[in-house]
Amino acid sequence: MTRLRVVHLVDDTTAGGVMRVLDYITTAPDLIKDADHRLRSISRSHWLPERVQANVIVSNLAISWRALPMLMALRLMHPRTKLIHVEHSYTEQFVAVKVTHKKRFATLLRCAYRLFDKVVAVSQGQADWLKKSGAVKPQNLSVIQSCVDLSEFRKLPPPTTPLRVIGAIGRLDEQKGFDLLIKAFRQTTNPNIALHVYGEGAEKIKLQRLAKGDPRIEFKGFAAAPVTAMAAVDVVAMPSRWEAYGLVAIEALAARRPLLVSDIDGLHDHLERGATAVEAGSDLERWQTAIEQVTSPHHTEATPLAQPKNTPEDIYATAWSKMLSTL
Repeated sequence: MTRLRVVHLVDDTTAGGVMRVLDYITTAPDLIKDADHRLRSISRSHWLPERVQANVIVSNLAISWRALPMLMALRLMHPRTKLIHVEHSYTEQFVAVKVTHKKRFATLLRCAYRLFDKVVAVSQGQADWLKKSGAVKPQNLSVIQSCVDLSEFRKLPPPTTPLRVIGAIGRLDEQKGFDLLIKAFRQTTNPNIALHVYGEGAEKIKLQRLAKGDPRIEFKGFAAAPVTAMAAVDVVAMPSRWEAYGLVAIEALAARRPLLVSDIDGLHDHLERGATAVEAGSDLERWQTAIEQVTSPHHTEATPLAQPKNTPEDIYATAWSKMLSTL
């Protein structure tokens, strides 16, 4: 049997969730045993100088009108090669919050996605939106929830009650909703709880101003080792305004940290594994109540649901193997 050569294209190699997923897929034993997964970085401003030598090309590229000619060229240059696009970014709530010309954006997605043999949604929540929107034909859509190696997170001891430290882990960006979390936290009165914010980004100064005057809120900077940040917190909060999936969520659940998430997009996928949904929106009272409940001395459920037999890594490897075998 010929070993598949799979090349993953990426146009943004800055540290973040996409690169962590790609690092995992190109090194995980269960993934590389059946196919040769390789990473290729390309520029958003220059097209590939030559054809990609691969049986399967996986796009992790940003979809935009500017990128559309490049994607069309990719298809034309590789007429017999199977092309897959993994949609890491766009979601129903992204469109609701960030897209002004929604019909024009829908046209872009339909044009771009139809250049590919398969489109991969990184969560069931994202897939439901893609099908509902008509952007992808159902037979061309697969769901493969993003994953990284969670073994080190599983080794962490569970937190003890009462739970005290709330962790906000991720880019300091409008998307993550940390401004909402800080405002809600400041409305709590328990002097024994804390909010630790891990990450860097454009919203840092704004968030620090929001937190000013509350000694319970600390900014810890970028966490080069995510497991170290997870070890230092008792609860993880993800008040995102939009989120395709959320690696922090699977890391928190693997580490047996209670997880509070906005009930939107791909974050909804984590509810069946033990996350607690906080209704989406800008209502500070809901997040304040969620924080007060999880940090209450009377809170008895210190850990999420028991770990399932099939780990996220198992599910991820099986899903990729199944999809590649049917191309």
